[in-house]
Amino acid sequence: MPAGLIALALGGFGIGLTEFVIMGLLPEVATDFGVSEAAAGWLITGYALSVVVGALGLTAATTRLPRRRVLLGLLVLFVAGNMTSALAPSYEVMLAGRVIAALCHGAFFGIGAVVAASFVPAEKKAGAVAIMFTGLTAANVFGVPFGTFLGQQLGWRSTFWAITVIGVVAFLGVLALVPDDRRSHVPTRLREEFHAFRSGQVWLSLVVTVLGFGGMFGAFTYIAYTLTEVSGFASSSVPWLLVLFGLGLLVGNVLGGRFADRAIDATLLVVLAGLVAVLVAFALTAQSRTATTVTVFLMGGLGFATVPGLQTRIMRYAVHAPSLASGANIAAFNLGNALGAWIGGVTITAGLGYTSPIWAGAVITSLALIVMAGAAAGARRTVRQEKLAPLHPTSSHQLSTEGIA
Repeated sequence: MPAGLIALALGGFGIGLTEFVIMGLLPEVATDFGVSEAAAGWLITGYALSVVVGALGLTAATTRLPRRRVLLGLLVLFVAGNMTSALAPSYEVMLAGRVIAALCHGAFFGIGAVVAASFVPAEKKAGAVAIMFTGLTAANVFGVPFGTFLGQQLGWRSTFWAITVIGVVAFLGVLALVPDDRRSHVPTRLREEFHAFRSGQVWLSLVVTVLGFGGMFGAFTYIAYTLTEVSGFASSSVPWLLVLFGLGLLVGNVLGGRFADRAIDATLLVVLAGLVAVLVAFALTAQSRTATTVTVFLMGGLGFATVPGLQTRIMRYAVHAPSLASGANIAAFNLGNALGAWIGGVTITAGLGYTSPIWAGAVITSLALIVMAGAAAGARRTVRQEKLAPLHPTSSHQLSTEGIA
């Protein structure tokens, strides 16, 4: 395994920890700054929105720069944002720190995925992308519980100091382990990066990302209510079930990358179909603790098994200018998160119960499956046409001439 992948995974771990650990520390932060729960929630919402801005804006602004240099700059931004949060004297400064840290999130994963894929042969690219995203999944499994515990014992600021240290170590890792590409890097103009969006397959991939991840996160956002109010678990059991969900993310990410290297579209179709089935099963059996334990793990596994394939697929169809398209896919993941959470909230507000976000998630994921099936069929037609083209080299001019004759 290329050593540079370890550095990228460590950066992903720190970024994943920054995104998710705040959820466990929100009460302490709200109390410390004297703000309401709704105001404190903007520390999560503001982060997610800033990820979208950074994924598109910073990636677009750095297309002409060597990718290693960009990754180092993004990690400096990450360290600065978390240090600002750790030192924040007020809620407003804390929110600013969250926004600064979030700006690097999408661009780091988008550009990092391109760099990770460049380390390995074509048949192993999805696996390399999966290794980088292992940092994000590991943050959910190990980092968030430990970060929450640390913040509860030593104060929430200690968690952000720990994340700052992780950012510094990741910076040193990228500096030492990711090859310097200043000489080999061929800069692309922003206009060339936008050319990638002329591909219908790129747009279809983005739609699948929004819908596929939106369906899974729509169910996940309100899972604590489902576990306690429907399944009957005690509140103290919820963190352990979330760890189980995180383990599913970790396993699904690795397996999804391996299978996507063999056949991307087939893997995505099977995984999305499986995710629909699991969400339906979860909604139907949520009253059973045993069944819920199994479906929570499978939901995490199948949900994240789509990530390496989706990220690699969009880079494949944007091969000549992959950075902006890759960043756009990271933005699509976060748009999916927001869409799923919003629709799930609408169903609960409508009085449909705490399993309604799961049903909504199954419907959204079904739409992703339909779009993916259409995209795969279109890709197969293109391949067949390209294979037939050499057998029928006659130009349109020749055809018209023959027709006249």
